[in-house]
Amino acid sequence: MREPQQERSRTTRRRLVEAAVECLATRGWHGTTVAMVAEQAGVSRGAAQHHFPTREDLVVAAVEQVGEVQLAELRRHVELLPNGASRSEAVAEMLLNLYTGPMFRAALQLWVAASTDPKLLAVLAPLEARVGREAHRVALELLGADESRPGVRETVQATLDLARGLGLANLLSDDTRRRRRIVRQWARMLEPALAGTLPERAGTR
Repeated sequence: MREPQQERSRTTRRRLVEAAVECLATRGWHGTTVAMVAEQAGVSRGAAQHHFPTREDLVVAAVEQVGEVQLAELRRHVELLPNGASRSEAVAEMLLNLYTGPMFRAALQLWVAASTDPKLLAVLAPLEARVGREAHRVALELLGADESRPGVRETVQATLDLARGLGLANLLSDDTRRRRRIVRQWARMLEPALAGTLPERAGTR
């Protein structure tokens, strides 16, 4: 039985986006072209340009994919998180590991390129702002934080900024051991800043 055309189209689009993320992570913005992504995805150049007429169109889809994968990974672990004070360290570990691996590497290549490419910046800046707002919202949810309390918004944003910095530190060498120590210390700092906002399971004290 032949695969329906709509499903084939979705499959082709997904393969192109995944290949774009991989190319960006390994070759950077200047080394990533629609033709190269098409070859990596195993589809024709014509099919690639049907889905993504320009490289910027492909980048938008790739950035959205990076953001969606990162946030979906966080949400998959929500039910496993403990409550009470120990939740701070578990969430801090999740958030501070968010910007590591090939997904972050691909995004970083685009940030660097956009800093000197006005056309790319015009496409990337609003998209990154949207992804950043969603990451902040999910972090608030995970921490059970009440953003109306003074300093909570800044504390959560500082956590995400620290995570990006740790992602940078991990680019050239494995920074896992140092990051573990930072996670423990940051969690201790989070607890008083978010005191009274962490959720508790029903029936627990």
